Amino acid sequence: MKHLGQNLALILTTAWVGGLWAIGYLAAPVLFNYADNKQLAGMLAGHLFSWIAYVGLFSSAYLLVHFSMQFGLSIFKQAIFWVVLLMLLLTLAGQFGIQPVIAELKIQALPADVMHSLFADRFKTWHGLASIAYLAESLLGLVLILKLRR
Repeated sequence: MKHLGQNLALILTTAWVGGLWAIGYLAAPVLFNYADNKQLAGMLAGHLFSWIAYVGLFSSAYLLVHFSMQFGLSIFKQAIFWVVLLMLLLTLAGQFGIQPVIAELKIQALPADVMHSLFADRFKTWHGLASIAYLAESLLGLVLILKLRR
C-alpha cells in the first residue's frame, strides 16, 4: 500500500503523456491524411484533444496533491511541481481559452469550411497558438516522465 500513490502517479502520467503523443502526433495526422472530409477529420481530432485535456486535468490534479503530500512545503522547490503546473496551465489555456475561439471561428464560417472563409487567417493564427501550446505540453510531459523515473 505504501507505493500505491506513487504507482498511481506513474499510471496517470503514462496515460496523460502517452495520450498527448498518441493523439497529437499519430491519430490526428492520420485523420487528416486519410479522411476525405477535412471538416469531419477536424471534428474528430477536436474530440480527441478534448478527451486528453480532461485526462490531463484529472492527472495534474492528482499529481499536484500527491506531490504536495510527498514534499510538503518544499514542493515549491521541486522542479516536478513546476513541470506539472505548467502542463496544467497549458491544458487549461488550450481547452478553455484557445479551443473555444477556434470553435467559434468554425461556426462563424458556416456553411463554408473555415479554411475557405473570411476567417481563415484568424483560424490559422489560433490553430498555430494551439499547436505551439500542445508541443510545449508534450515536451514538458517528457520531462515529467524523466523526473518521475528518478
